[in-house]
Amino acid sequence: MRTGIWLVGARGSVATTTVAGAAALRAGLMPATGCVSTLGPFRDLPLPGFDELVFGGHDVVDTPLAKRAGQLAEEGVLPAGLPDLVAGELGAADAEIRPAPHTEGPAGRTAADAVASDLTRFRERHRLDRVVVVNVSSTQPPAEPHPAHASLGLLRAALERGEPVLPDSALYAWAALETGCAFVDFTPSTGARLPALDELARERGLPYAGRDGKTGETLLKAALAPMFAHRALRVRSWSGTNLLGGGDGATLADPASAASKTDSKALVLEGVLGHPVEGGVHIHHVPDLGEWKTAWDHVTFEGFLGVRMSLQFTWQGCDSALAAPLVLDLARFTALAHRAGLAGPLPELGFFFKDPLGGGEHGLEAQYAALVDWARGLGDAVGR
Repeated sequence: MRTGIWLVGARGSVATTTVAGAAALRAGLMPATGCVSTLGPFRDLPLPGFDELVFGGHDVVDTPLAKRAGQLAEEGVLPAGLPDLVAGELGAADAEIRPAPHTEGPAGRTAADAVASDLTRFRERHRLDRVVVVNVSSTQPPAEPHPAHASLGLLRAALERGEPVLPDSALYAWAALETGCAFVDFTPSTGARLPALDELARERGLPYAGRDGKTGETLLKAALAPMFAHRALRVRSWSGTNLLGGGDGATLADPASAASKTDSKALVLEGVLGHPVEGGVHIHHVPDLGEWKTAWDHVTFEGFLGVRMSLQFTWQGCDSALAAPLVLDLARFTALAHRAGLAGPLPELGFFFKDPLGGGEHGLEAQYAALVDWARGLGDAVGR
């Protein structure tokens, strides 16, 4: 099942790690550590194989993937020597990266048509069975509401009039769905989260998933918060401080862009605990950290007879190495959902996200159980 993965932000750290990592897995150079889709419950599913994945994408920068991979190897994100071993694969993917349409503010029909044309040609050129568009670009500020977002008819009419009504992330969702591609938003940007785009997905019989990949602090919250809930311990506050380097940290230094991230990171606690808690999430850009991130959390909780206690933890990780295997997982699962004929949001993929589209559980173990049951059902539907 030849499957295209079209990466929005294709020359960024996450995308480069994804392409290099997939090449390493194809060649048997590295184990598939971090890839959920390779675990026991999913091994007999008819997911597209790593050797069936073809990469392309859009980006606003022109740094070749091979050079970017070399930089990541110098920073310890990729194993030393790996970029040279997979240079051919990096070059092939790089040849499929197109300049992103330049937009300042919302985009209109011209940009949408340009993206759609690139997607169509990519699928035809490689004779792909299906394409999954995955947004791994920089986080955007929350979209300004527009009347055209309310319905597909209004959106189509506005685009026909040439009105700039789609934020960039929604532009890619529109182009993907218009051209018969599934869509995954790994960012907290707007993406497909507009009523008009949900209507388009259902009209075209296409699945979409998102938002905001769960790779660090929120992953721990999703695992630890159910512990407090199941032990009847009342959490009173949960404060997190996040130190981010690299491009993601620079983007989130802008308060408008950070708002999307902090909103999605806050959802899991109330979703699991059933009540709001004091505290919050604070994000700081520390360029010296490079591709690494650190989260320090302080939790206060109340036990029997009102006794006050606390928990503290520190999480340090490489964001690209945590995110890239999930990008591969999401593309493989979404391709299978497309093959099975599912349309609309895929809440069962909430295991991977801070703010799962379509609702559902926020506790990590419950999300994993839902993912396993759903994936097995898909396997039965399409024939293993």
